[in-house]
Amino acid sequence: MHGRWPDNAQCVVTLTVDFDGTSKETGLGQMPLGKFSHGRYSARRGVPRYLGLFKKHRVPATFFVPGFDAEQTPDVVRAISDAGHDVGAHGYLHESFSVGDQEPILLRKTHRILTEVLGRPPVGWRTPGGGKSLLTLRTLKELNYIYDSSEKDNDLPFFPEVDGEVLMDFINLPDNTSSLDDFPFYRVSYTPPSEVLAHWKQEFDATYKEGGLFDLIVHPRTGFGSGSPTRAGVVDQLIDYIKTFPGIVFFRMDELARWCIANPHLWEKGSPKRSALR
Repeated sequence: MHGRWPDNAQCVVTLTVDFDGTSKETGLGQMPLGKFSHGRYSARRGVPRYLGLFKKHRVPATFFVPGFDAEQTPDVVRAISDAGHDVGAHGYLHESFSVGDQEPILLRKTHRILTEVLGRPPVGWRTPGGGKSLLTLRTLKELNYIYDSSEKDNDLPFFPEVDGEVLMDFINLPDNTSSLDDFPFYRVSYTPPSEVLAHWKQEFDATYKEGGLFDLIVHPRTGFGSGSPTRAGVVDQLIDYIKTFPGIVFFRMDELARWCIANPHLWEKGSPKRSALR
């Protein structure tokens, strides 16, 4: 709906980069060398390439970083923050399974690591493997996070309900890992970059028409990611395309979350159509 966004913008764009370095292979018990070395590309080439790309376009972004990757390459993570981008948490070893009672321990561990590396605590989180539990939001709230970008059941921000209470100081910024994420294209369907660009332009056109939130997800690694020159070039061309439209605002996710929380009348609150976490 037009008029929903800051400055009466037609559409909000969030560019998000899931670091996913050697944490992913290490978490699977694989030595990150040889055929398992794709994650090493993130810190070496992919992240610097995206920092250059975002600087060129003068747009802000959000990087979701696993705690293990922050331990291994703290200077790269600091460079992200120093460039003016938001840094959110993304698991410790890119856990892609239920870790049960270990979840709060891992959430707190990554929170501590990122706080030490950045000199300030992160305020946002995205699930690394798609899973969440009843403990997730409770722990994030204890750590004073203000947003989660993991849910798939809405196009727009919404306030979650936890233990029967709608959280008005915490916002869900939905992500689309089916058609606005590079993984399914480059790993599942092996789609050529030119076709990925065409698809993402179509996704933007539809989102813009509805006055929605366009949240792009890329990974700066090789393999399933968009770290290489050709695939990063797709993102470069997409940003060029988006910037030709009037009424576009690029947001860091932490800034968008704060704006949404400050304007609660605009967003869904604990819809009865959604199963509340209890």
